[in-house]
Amino acid sequence: MIKLLKQYKIIIITFMVFSIISIVLFMNVLTPKKRLPIMNPSDVNPELVDSTVQHVSKYHTIADFSFTNQNGKTITQKDYEGKIYVADFFFTTCQTICPRMTSNMVEIQKAILNNPKVMLLSHSVLPDTDTVPVLKEYALKNGVVDSKWNLVTGDKKEIYGIARKSYLAVKTGSPEELYDMVHTENFILVDSKRRVRGFYDGTKTEDITRLIEDINWLSENEN
Repeated sequence: MIKLLKQYKIIIITFMVFSIISIVLFMNVLTPKKRLPIMNPSDVNPELVDSTVQHVSKYHTIADFSFTNQNGKTITQKDYEGKIYVADFFFTTCQTICPRMTSNMVEIQKAILNNPKVMLLSHSVLPDTDTVPVLKEYALKNGVVDSKWNLVTGDKKEIYGIARKSYLAVKTGSPEELYDMVHTENFILVDSKRRVRGFYDGTKTEDITRLIEDINWLSENEN
């Protein structure tokens, strides 16, 4: 028996190695690889998208922008060039969903603090009220790290335009008031190529956990 085993030793070992490799390959096929979609206007609730871009089904990217942050500095797409970032829309006097959204954005800031690939960008939907000094006070109150997170104000028409034409995340407000906006709870994940990769409920802990996981995955796998 021992002699027989020695005789077929190579065949047995080869069969075992082949079996292990086959099992590993089979498991890899069965295990779905994580993917993040590339979002376009036609994929999103039309209520959140400007009518001029609702038909766009591919190649959508965030448009160029120029706003002013909490330190009075002009912030443009150049400041986010090559960066993954999370964007949202808020106003400093909001007492409904904004405190929770800001608290969760602070948690995201903690998670990305040592990741040079990732930043945050919050736009005020009441830019006339949220002046630079107001944004600065809000930033200090909430522990905003200037190098990671810009709170921006600017021309209301431009913020309205980028909210609905680029980020696809803000509802229109009163039709009687020009460029009136009703912000949503959406956090928007943008990749380094300025493409929208996901929407997350900024008031829900489980969505924030998922967002942080997606940020980390994008940091390691973006192409």
